[in-house]
Amino acid sequence: MLFKTLKTAALGLCLLASPLIAPALAEPVAKVAIHIDENDPKRMNLVLNNAENIEKYYAERGEEVEIAIVANGPGLHMFRADTSPVSARLATMSLEYPNMSFQGCMNTHSVMTKKAGGTAPEILDEIEMVPSGAVQLIQLQQQGWAYLRP
Repeated sequence: MLFKTLKTAALGLCLLASPLIAPALAEPVAKVAIHIDENDPKRMNLVLNNAENIEKYYAERGEEVEIAIVANGPGLHMFRADTSPVSARLATMSLEYPNMSFQGCMNTHSVMTKKAGGTAPEILDEIEMVPSGAVQLIQLQQQGWAYLRP
């Protein structure tokens, strides 16, 4: 009788705890790296449109997706405070989509700094700088991320 009571209590605790544990264990069903390497407002908006469409697709199914937008070369202008034509949209998206990240190439930033006579261009607050955008894309693909270049 005591064993049955303990077993029932343990089962009850597991059932109560499962909603707390399950979200922490949930893995995104998809991970996609979206590449931008052009200083073109139309291309930048296309990248953001693709990211939002992917996010909405999975959200409608109740599934998680992780999205990384990686900029290198001329595409880093998308993330510069002084040249980004999509800075307001990036700020909004970073708040709206917690599983979306924005990653800029430090190699490109260093080249832009040299070309500007040593003055480093300011990068938007939402951006995480990575040592190399190209290497970041390689590493993400090695970890099973899909690659998209709109």
